[in-house]
Amino acid sequence: MNNAGVLNIEADSIESVVSALGQFVVSFGLKIIAAIIILIFGIWLSNKLTNGLKNVMEKRKIDASLQSFLFSFFNILLKIFVVIIVLTTVGVHMTSIIAVLGAASLAVGMALSGTLQNFAGGMVILMFKPFKVGDVIEIGTGETGTVKKIMIFTTELRTFDNQIIFLPNASLSNNLIKNLSRSGLKRNDLDIGVSYGTSIEEVRRIILNILKKDKRIINDPNAVVFVKALNDSAVLLTIRFWTRYEDAISVKAELLEKLYKILPSKKIEFPFQQLDVKMVK
Repeated sequence: MNNAGVLNIEADSIESVVSALGQFVVSFGLKIIAAIIILIFGIWLSNKLTNGLKNVMEKRKIDASLQSFLFSFFNILLKIFVVIIVLTTVGVHMTSIIAVLGAASLAVGMALSGTLQNFAGGMVILMFKPFKVGDVIEIGTGETGTVKKIMIFTTELRTFDNQIIFLPNASLSNNLIKNLSRSGLKRNDLDIGVSYGTSIEEVRRIILNILKKDKRIINDPNAVVFVKALNDSAVLLTIRFWTRYEDAISVKAELLEKLYKILPSKKIEFPFQQLDVKMVK
């Protein structure tokens, strides 16, 4: 074979390789474009579906705690489904995806055992309902606030100083929880001191009259005023009354101010610590 024949064969080979490579690039490029379109549309559609689910749950008046949990769960689930479709579009076979997911799930399960515990804790909270969205709770670790959301792995809590904290569901399901708003009422004890010789009956009458004028104070159980202790320089009285939990702080603060203004006007004195010093020559 002469040199011209060899050159023609090499040219044909290069042309076929370039043609095959071009077809692959075009085919793969179209798959990438299709995958990007599916990803964008899939995320948009998953958001629309989860928002639609949220609207349906709100119309059916499903418990707010369950709403936030299901919304978070389905949102993540749909996005995982979109990613699988995108990988399949690019050319990754489902058997490969399943194999990778199987191996990854074992590794991730071991690495994220705490996260899985949080998921299980969220399910326990929704099933047994120790608290729900809107309840005021106190955790054994010291946090106190209003429950705003119960999500798959965490619970969102707004504290009384307007801080947002996220608590792991696993710790909530295994920890001491005080549901401060479950009963709807809170007992309040307020201590004040009056001078010795003061008529306890008169002080009790004045204080109970002040309490009756405040509509936020519950009449059942009735408020009481009793002697708690006889201190060195004062008779210590306890004022015990009941309010709704959300009214407790404001009622207590306002009552203190009223007592400070009204009792002295009725000739009832607040004693203060006295110290007698004797000079010895």
